Amino acid sequence: MDFHEKINSKIVVTIFQNSVADWHKQEKPSTNPYPSGTLENTLYQKNQVDTIQWHIEDEIRRPDIPVDEIVKLKRSIDSLNQDRTDTVERLDDFVGDLFKNVQPKAGARLNSESPAWLMDRMSILELKIYHMLEQTQRQDASPTHIQNCKNKLDILLEQRQDLSVCLDELLTDLATGERRFKVYRQMKMYNDKSLNPSLYKNTTK
Repeated sequence: MDFHEKINSKIVVTIFQNSVADWHKQEKPSTNPYPSGTLENTLYQKNQVDTIQWHIEDEIRRPDIPVDEIVKLKRSIDSLNQDRTDTVERLDDFVGDLFKNVQPKAGARLNSESPAWLMDRMSILELKIYHMLEQTQRQDASPTHIQNCKNKLDILLEQRQDLSVCLDELLTDLATGERRFKVYRQMKMYNDKSLNPSLYKNTTK
C-alpha cells in the first residue's frame, strides 16, 4: 500500500476535527471510533488528550477557583502532558514503521522535528480553530471582538494549510529517502519519583 493511503495531512486533520467535534458534543471524552492499536486510533486519542487539557487549562485560570482545586487540576495537567508525550512517541513509531524499508540517501537531511511532533502542532491548531470560530459566533460580544477573532481565525486557517503542506512534504521526503528522522524519547523527569529531586528527597523513610 502506498503510504499516502495510510497517512497524509487530510487524514490527520480530519481525525483531529472529528475528535474535537465529538468531545464538544457532551463536553467529555468520547469513545474512540477506530480499532485499538491502529494509527487512526492513536491520532484520535492524541487529540482527545489535547482537548481535555485545553479545557482544564481554561478552568485553572478562573479567578474564583479554590487553591485545593488548582492543585488537583495541576496534577491532572502533569498527567495529561505525560500522556501527550507518550502518544506522540507512539505516532512516531507508527510512521517509522511505515518507512522502515526505505534506505535514506547519502547525505539525507536529519529533520529536527519528527512527523508526530508536527502532528502535535496540528492537533492543537485544530482546537484553536474550533474555539476561535466559536468566538466569531458569540451573540454577547462586541463587533470589535468579533472582527478581531475573525482576523485571528484567518491566520489560524492559513497555519492549517501551511502545516498540512509541511507534513505532506516531510512524509514524501521520508518515503524517497531525501530526509530522515529519529524518535527522540522525551525522558520527562518531573513525573518520575526516581528522577525528580522534589519527590525522591521527600520520600517517607
